[in-house]
Amino acid sequence: MTLPVTGLAAAICALLLIYCAYATVKVRIANQIAFGDGDNPDLLAARRTHANLSEHAPIFLIMLAILELANANHIGITIIAAVFLIGRVAHIVGMARHHKGGSPRFRHMGVLATWLTTVALALWILFLFVTMHV
Repeated sequence: MTLPVTGLAAAICALLLIYCAYATVKVRIANQIAFGDGDNPDLLAARRTHANLSEHAPIFLIMLAILELANANHIGITIIAAVFLIGRVAHIVGMARHHKGGSPRFRHMGVLATWLTTVALALWILFLFVTMHV
């Protein structure tokens, strides 16, 4: 496989997206809401959990693939990808817990992991660009 780290991360993100979509549909069916969120806080939380992953995963995976194609350090990108994925799971768990009145700790950890790993990849790409093309 040409992009093993990106491929594995993309596969895990796909499964997480399916899980989030299922959770959203489950709330829709239980509350008989076909479109929108029906001002239902449970559906709003489920939709935002799904959307948040949909918003962050694509750019992360694109940057991961760019670095993998540039022959960036395999262990480095693997660790960053693992932290991103753990962060995405933490965010999903945290959204469910926080929405039900629990601690926002996991949600916050997920956001932090997502942002830090995305920034790390962006800076790594910028570093490679500057050192290879300037």
